[in-house]
Amino acid sequence: MKEAYLAIDFGGGSGRVIAGCLSEGELVLDTIYRFPNRQVRMGGHVYWDFLSLFEDMKTGIRMAVEKGYTLKSIGIDTWGVDFGLIDKQGNLLGNPVCYRDSRTEGMPEEFFSKVDVKAHYAESGTQVMAINTLFQLYAMKKEDNAQLKVADKLLFMPDLFSYYLTGVANNEYSIASTSELLDAKARTWNFKLIRELGLPEHLFGEVVMPGTSRGFLKPEIKEQIGIDYEVEVIAVASHDTASAASVVLLSSGEKVAFLSSGTWSLLGVMSDEPILTEEARLAGFTNEGGTDGKICFLQNITGLWILQKLMQEWKEEGKDVAYSTLLPAAEVAETDALIDVDDTVFQCPVSMAEAITNYCIAHQQTPPSTQGEFVKCVLRSLALRYKTGMEALNRLLPEPVTKLYVIGGGSQNKYLNRLTEEAIGIPVVEGPVEATAIGNIRQQMK
Repeated sequence: MKEAYLAIDFGGGSGRVIAGCLSEGELVLDTIYRFPNRQVRMGGHVYWDFLSLFEDMKTGIRMAVEKGYTLKSIGIDTWGVDFGLIDKQGNLLGNPVCYRDSRTEGMPEEFFSKVDVKAHYAESGTQVMAINTLFQLYAMKKEDNAQLKVADKLLFMPDLFSYYLTGVANNEYSIASTSELLDAKARTWNFKLIRELGLPEHLFGEVVMPGTSRGFLKPEIKEQIGIDYEVEVIAVASHDTASAASVVLLSSGEKVAFLSSGTWSLLGVMSDEPILTEEARLAGFTNEGGTDGKICFLQNITGLWILQKLMQEWKEEGKDVAYSTLLPAAEVAETDALIDVDDTVFQCPVSMAEAITNYCIAHQQTPPSTQGEFVKCVLRSLALRYKTGMEALNRLLPEPVTKLYVIGGGSQNKYLNRLTEEAIGIPVVEGPVEATAIGNIRQQMK
């Protein structure tokens, strides 16, 4: 029987259960189970299928046990901003709504017609994005949503998974920092803002730091996964970006940046304190909680989502969607088309190919026509977006960044990495691919 730490990593498109074991002082990872994470459209909204995800999580834990691992602890990380509401009996009041839902359209503009955006950023340090929890709750409050009237606690996605494993309800710091509802300096809830929004204060629970115990698996969970011993759930840096960024080491003394590459691209540096200047706000930077008291100072950039959506559409049409086919085709494709990857038209279109075509036509460009041209258009556009992000980052730092670490699943896209290196003009270091799982497990070990 091997002792293992389990990292449960939920991304916007899939989830994994990964076991981490120490072998001769080295961390060895074993991917136990992969499962899809899909968005479900119903009744005019876009939801996450929380019930299926929770069952998949339990399946992965049970598979680890059946493989012969003795579980030391469990850590859960997910994407940011989304949440579920529970009542006083602990019942989930509805499937969590996906951040790509249209309910927040126009909410930032309406909110900041009443609130000074400069003063707000000086407190929250958060990049204003319509997807943020603040605007999701603002939209719910505006429509007099019944869930807000009966809810007892707001739990972000990793908090929600943890709660139904342990029965302990609290809010982990790094994931709460994506909400735009924290005081960036105090690193706790901004209750003044919460009161101004007219939201019940009791929804916002204790903010716990990475490394805190979230309790032990409930007896019924232990029975379902087939164990009879205690397993602790640890509050890791439960925003996947924070777990991933924690593995970027600064031992060389170089000023390095990280690019967590996946459905989203998160470009930034680790900082001791939040950067709350007007220059940072105008450049679109956010201050998110990290491990060991650090701040992840970064830009949220639409990442490989656009390509993922294209590939999903092509797969449904019966076309080849293997990277081994698409990337070589992109390298030799002849297209000069470029898109603004952060344009809202690419947030959740019915057809991504159609959205790109319409964008190019509207901007007097010849749209892509082949799969290779579409892929080249997307990846060149991403690389140029990383260049503008790096230029903005360097203007805010005392010393320029000398190296970029591309981490996460997107680091395997060598064509994009090469385009990025050419665009930013400094070395790009690839990997680790499993940065999020490594950061998650290292926090459990601590």
